[in-house]
Amino acid sequence: MLTYTTYSEAGGVGKSTIGAALLESHSNHGLDVLAIDMDQQNGSLTYLLDIDAPRDDSQADNIVRHLIDRPKGSLEDLIYETEYGFDLIPSHNMLESLEDLLNRAQQMADDLGEGDDFDPYDRLRQVLLESGVPQEYDVLVVDPPATAGPHLYNAVSATRSLVIPVEPTGKGMQSVLGLEELVDGLQERLEAEIGVLSAVPNGIGRTSDQDRYLTEIRDRGYPAPVAIRERSSLFEGCWDQQCTPRYYVEEHRDRRRDHESETLDKIDRLATEIEEVSEQ
Repeated sequence: MLTYTTYSEAGGVGKSTIGAALLESHSNHGLDVLAIDMDQQNGSLTYLLDIDAPRDDSQADNIVRHLIDRPKGSLEDLIYETEYGFDLIPSHNMLESLEDLLNRAQQMADDLGEGDDFDPYDRLRQVLLESGVPQEYDVLVVDPPATAGPHLYNAVSATRSLVIPVEPTGKGMQSVLGLEELVDGLQERLEAEIGVLSAVPNGIGRTSDQDRYLTEIRDRGYPAPVAIRERSSLFEGCWDQQCTPRYYVEEHRDRRRDHESETLDKIDRLATEIEEVSEQ
């Protein structure tokens, strides 16, 4: 099973948009794909894909209830089919309180003498295994917020791999260095190896500085099979119409733009590269 978390320490680098495009490509390659939205912000997959989920309903079952062992139904009931060929477990506003809720659940488990079986940073993996998700899907992608915390830790524990959009700037490179420290800490905490399937330089221009940053990303040992040039019009259009990049180009553009088709081809090639790495 191919599993990865889309993550960037810096916001505004196209994490969710690129993630949605990769999900659609995996699906178009004939794979059964599940995405899990762990981002409580509006800039999340649930919002981007215009999923009509009860995010504001505090009584509704949601992924957090399953993580704290207080579900109201089966995990399968949380899965939405999207019109892009892949499935999604949507975000919910309870994610805003995830850290506090996990701490309470940990304390309750300790009081019952079951604390050794409750790891607040490994709950997503446990829930997915208990629900049989690895037997139902070929690909699992988790999209957490751009901040360290239980959302990210659970995502990485469940997937053990990362795909990291990177801005080719000094700030973007600082986020890469921060990510390396984060990965080292997570590997120690989870006692498991965490790999980077691909970096995705996004917003590449034509300056020598950006070329230098792209070279540095690859020199640091990160696979970066494709680099995406500045495509703010395409990505902003996706958010305006709430759809994937491919759907936006095919359904909302009045004419073909070669540079946008090139971007879609690159993302599709990236999906193929990631799939091949997982098979090795």
